[in-house]
Amino acid sequence: MDARGATVRTARLFEGHALPGTGELDWLIVMGGPMSVNDESAHPWLAPEKRLIVQAIKAGNTVLGMCLGAQLIASALGARVFPNARKEIGWFPVRRMRGADSGFAQLFGESQEVFHWHGDTFDLPLGAVSFLESDACAHQAFSIGTRVLGLQFHLETTPTTAAALIENSRSEIVPSSTIQTEQEMLAGPERFFHINRVMDSVLELMARLA
Repeated sequence: MDARGATVRTARLFEGHALPGTGELDWLIVMGGPMSVNDESAHPWLAPEKRLIVQAIKAGNTVLGMCLGAQLIASALGARVFPNARKEIGWFPVRRMRGADSGFAQLFGESQEVFHWHGDTFDLPLGAVSFLESDACAHQAFSIGTRVLGLQFHLETTPTTAAALIENSRSEIVPSSTIQTEQEMLAGPERFFHINRVMDSVLELMARLA
C-alpha cells in the first residue's frame, strides 16, 4: 500500500479507536483477532464494526476480510458463524474448488500452501461465491462481485507476526492433525515471503477491479 501511495488509517477497535465513515474511505480491510464474531457482549465494538462493513459494501467500497475479518463480513451479511469441527493452525494447503475460475481463484493455482489460525467457520452469505477449500474447512475464501473478498487464512503473516501469534495464543497449540507445533510453523521463512507475494497479487487485482 505504501508503494502504491495509499493513505492508510488504522482503527484498533479494541483500543477504543473510532470507526471511519464510509465517505472517508475507498477500501475497508478487516483484520483478524482471537475473539468470535458472536462475542458482542464481551466486545461491544463488534456490532458497529459489522454495521460499517454493510455500509461500505452498499456504498461500493472495496472490502477485504482476513480470517476473523472474513467471518465478520459473513456475519454482517446475515450468515451463520460457528465453531469448525477442527481448528486449523499452521501451514496447510487450500484447493481451488471445481468450477471456480474467477480472477481471485486463479491467483491460487490448483493448490496453495497458506498460513492458518482459526477455529470458527461460516455459512456463505447471500450472493457469495466460495472458491477455495481445505481438508479441514469447506469455506476458505469467498467473493461477492468484484469488490468484496473474504479469506479465512492469513497471507499477510510474516515470521515476526507468526512468532507473536504463537507467543500470545500458545494455549491453542495442542496435538492434532490440523495443528502444527511451534517449530513446524516457524520453519522455512521463505514460505512467508511466498504468501506475502500472493497477498500483493490479491491487492493488485482488487485495485484493478475497483
